[in-house]
Amino acid sequence: MATVRDTTYDLLRALGMTTVFGNPGSTEEPFLRDFPDDFHYVLALHEASAVGMADGYAQASGRAAHVNLHTAPGTGNGMGNLVTSWHNRTPLIVTAGQQTREMLLLEPRLTSRRATELPQPYVKWSHEPTRAQDVPAALMRAYATAMQPPAGPVFLSLPLDDWGQPA
Repeated sequence: MATVRDTTYDLLRALGMTTVFGNPGSTEEPFLRDFPDDFHYVLALHEASAVGMADGYAQASGRAAHVNLHTAPGTGNGMGNLVTSWHNRTPLIVTAGQQTREMLLLEPRLTSRRATELPQPYVKWSHEPTRAQDVPAALMRAYATAMQPPAGPVFLSLPLDDWGQPA
């Protein structure tokens, strides 16, 4: 049975989004595990650089770019360039890792308690799927929203245990 990760990579591939920018942390490891050979990961030394590179890539290519950040601290570090992307009307899909769903109630370290509020108002749409199985559909909506004129960044908070769940 296909996992959420498998289905998401298939969707990203179909959308032509095989380059991922980021500065990963522990909440991104399940997404990056078994990273497909036909994908390219651009490692940044800081989240602001990752967002800036993704912005430039999207502007140069005319297509949406994907930047993957590490929960609330990574999103916060990338906010300056996310604001720039908003003003540039750059189609960015920003994903940020989140703690496991079972741990959210306990608010462990690096939990983003209000993950979808953090990037607002500098995104067109911000969402954390209710179920793991909703991740691919949320990604498709994020892509459509980012590309719809006027283009702009969108944000998805994705719990780290979603990736291995059945799609």
